Amino acid sequence: MTDERTILIVDDDEDMRDVLSDLLAKKGYDLRIAGTGEEGLEIARAEALDAAIVDVRMPGIGGMATLTELQKYDRGLPVVMLTAGGSVEDAKEAIRSGAFDYITKPFKNDEVLKVLRNAVERRRLALENQTLRQNLQARSHNFADIIGRGPRMREVFDLIRQAAPSRTTILIEGESGTGKELVARALHTQSARTECPFITVNSGNLPHDLLESNLFGHVKGAFTGALYPKKGLFELADTGSIFFDEIGNMPFETQAKLLGVMQERQFMCLGGVETIKVDVRIIAATNVDLKKMVEDGRFREDLYYRLHVIMVHLPALRERKDDIPLLVQHFLGKYGSENDRSDLEITPDALDLLVEYNWPGNVRELENVIERAVVLSSSPRIDAALIPDHVRSTQTFQMPRIAVPPEGLSSDFKTVIADQERQLIESALHEAGGVQKRAAELLRIKPTTLNEMIKRYAIQPRRKRTTPGRKREVGPAPDAAGARETVPPSLVADD
Repeated sequence: MTDERTILIVDDDEDMRDVLSDLLAKKGYDLRIAGTGEEGLEIARAEALDAAIVDVRMPGIGGMATLTELQKYDRGLPVVMLTAGGSVEDAKEAIRSGAFDYITKPFKNDEVLKVLRNAVERRRLALENQTLRQNLQARSHNFADIIGRGPRMREVFDLIRQAAPSRTTILIEGESGTGKELVARALHTQSARTECPFITVNSGNLPHDLLESNLFGHVKGAFTGALYPKKGLFELADTGSIFFDEIGNMPFETQAKLLGVMQERQFMCLGGVETIKVDVRIIAATNVDLKKMVEDGRFREDLYYRLHVIMVHLPALRERKDDIPLLVQHFLGKYGSENDRSDLEITPDALDLLVEYNWPGNVRELENVIERAVVLSSSPRIDAALIPDHVRSTQTFQMPRIAVPPEGLSSDFKTVIADQERQLIESALHEAGGVQKRAAELLRIKPTTLNEMIKRYAIQPRRKRTTPGRKREVGPAPDAAGARETVPPSLVADD
């Protein structure tokens, strides 16, 4: 270890205390030793700890009561319960009560070191996240809902701070689910307009005539059904900000009128004759390439350049994976609070799955996964079993390395490519247990494409793993001789 971590050992067995002390001291841990729960609690009251190892069965207040009291002093302290084989159920109950993990005696040294290493890492991450969150809020005031600590997000925060005080139009670019509306709100709240309206417009949800009625308002009788006059969103947003979400979807006809408002800062409502002046800061967002839309004639070039004064680019979540642990803790707190589950924590294995996944739905998809896990969890620990299959299925497969032999190619190019293609398919099917749908996900191709390639190469791999008690055969009923024709595992299309 590169730095000391303070570990509390609480066990009434002197020999066990000595064994653990010798093992952990060699690994550089700074140890605090107690023979009773009462002594351990005195130490916990006096010192900051990184983790604790507590025996379940002890005289006096006992391990379970010690766990409860330790959590009162320090809710985030990882506590590992030490149990004899006959008291495993007690240890499992301790897990349900908030313990980090348990170790059964007699134990292997590697097992103790691994569990403790995970506990200390969880503690380090939680404290780091807390510090980062406090620093982020102190530095960025109204950035509380935008979670990030990596260099890509720091660039975004710096640009928001610089651009927010101005009245300049801002264009926010990023994939769906990256948090573009949160950035728009941060730009508004950090400006002088923070006490004024912030209006959001969904640019493509309405036909252009109805959208224009919403934007500019109308007078009574302006069109069929206009029984009453109506103020538009521009008028309602006066002195504040108006945010056009996914502006690339705005009808071409409406784009010209928006450009006019941006240039003149005035407009007339539908059917009206009076000019309405407004002071509105315009913020727009897009998940498409507006420049390409201009080239294709689907977006006005003059409007594009009016919008493209200051551009904020939001990176995809796969481009800032160092932010995933912080986001996970944020969403665990959010949905844990909503579901009265403030005791939740994520296991290292589950967190590894989340960090490795590429998140095509970005932060919004990650949020949905954590909300689902919180709702379905029956214990304080969010483990890998609560991570959806589509996230887990893409983690274990590693593309085989393909290299040209030192002696060069002995076959023509097409033959070599076909051989490599076959190897990839066989590896994916083997990893997916013969299930085509999962193998297609691993290879990131359509299941129908994979099926065609399997037939082309007549691939019949063995299953890598099976599920106990579950057999699956596809084919006709047994013939007169009792034989059954079965389809090879590689041809099972789904589970």
